[in-house]
This record gives sequence, C-alpha cells and structure tokens, in this order.
Amino acid sequence: MDASLVSILVIGFLLGIKHAIEPDHVIAVSTIASKTRSLWKSSLAGVYWGIGHTSTLFLIGMLLFLFNATITDTWAMSLEMLVGFMLVFLGIKTFLTKTANKELKGDHSYLQSGMIGFVHGLAGSAAMVLLTMGTVETLWQGAIYILIFGVGTCVGMLGFTTILGIPFVVTRKQMKLNHRLTQLTGVLSVGFGCYYIYRIGVIDGLFSFL
Repeated sequence: MDASLVSILVIGFLLGIKHAIEPDHVIAVSTIASKTRSLWKSSLAGVYWGIGHTSTLFLIGMLLFLFNATITDTWAMSLEMLVGFMLVFLGIKTFLTKTANKELKGDHSYLQSGMIGFVHGLAGSAAMVLLTMGTVETLWQGAIYILIFGVGTCVGMLGFTTILGIPFVVTRKQMKLNHRLTQLTGVLSVGFGCYYIYRIGVIDGLFSFL
C-alpha cells in the first residue's frame, strides 16, 4: 500500500469522525441515549449506529461503484427527506415517553440505533459514492475507503454518544429532571426534523420535482 493511499485512508477516517457528529446524526441518536441509564449502553448505541450507517454505505456504494452508476438528484433528496421524517417520528416517540425510568432493553436500543444508522446511510450514499469515486481508482480501494470511513463514524459516534449519555446517567435518580431532559431531546428532534423537511423540500426544491 503506497503512501498516497495511506494518506487518503487517514483522511477518510477523519472525515468519518467529522461525519458522525453532524447535527441530524447526533439529534437522532440522542433520542436513544436519553433512554439509557449507563454510559456503556449509550456508547454501544453509537457503535451500532455506525455499523448500520457503514453497512448501507458499503452495499450501495459498492454496487454503484461496480456499475459506474450514480444516484439522481431527485432520489438523493428523497432519501435525505426520509431522514427528516425519521427525526420527527423519533422526536414524537421520545416526547411521549411517560416514565423516566423506563429504559430501552439493550438489544432493542442497539437494533433501533442500527436502523437509524441504516437510514442515515441511505441518505448519505449519493455523496459518499461521489466522494469515493473522486478519491480512489479501483473497486478494492473504494471498498477499503468506505470501510475506513465507517470505522471513523463508529469512533466519532462512540465518543459523542458517551458524552450525550452523561446527563441522563447523572440524573437517573432524579426522575422529574431526567424526564424533562428526555422530552427536550424529543422537541429538538421534531424541530430539526421539520426544518430538515422544509430545507430539502422547499429550499433545495424537492417538492418542485414531484
């Protein structure tokens, strides 16, 4: 492996970390972190998000890279719009949580985190493929790049969900405050989701294509 490829992979890893902490990603995963009562579970939720995200990027990326195809702007924006609706759904679901001591079971929270990551991966697949095609030359290099990028997202989200989990762990015995914090994540998720839908649909013009 030559030095230039190593440099590219290092950049991919760092971009993965940066990508993990984009607002829509953090807000979505915060709805999971708010229901955990240990930093370990909160951290693992971030890792599972990264696994789901990477799985989608890798599968779609390899198919498009193999056939030298791209995703149209309309499809790319439609997948982005899906993220907005998901954020609204997660926010409403979180806001309507009635008890602060009702924790998601580990397997369920990890599965939900993986599914959130999967949807985010769908939404980011078009940009990822364009980035990969413009960075590497062969299929195997593309595969390694996406996987290294995925490792970066896992590391980034691992760290961030650990930080996100701290307030909920610290207040786990203060049920009223804990519940308010949980509801706040729901409000933020709904608000950002509505903004996301408006931005994609109106400002970026998806609704004009429909």
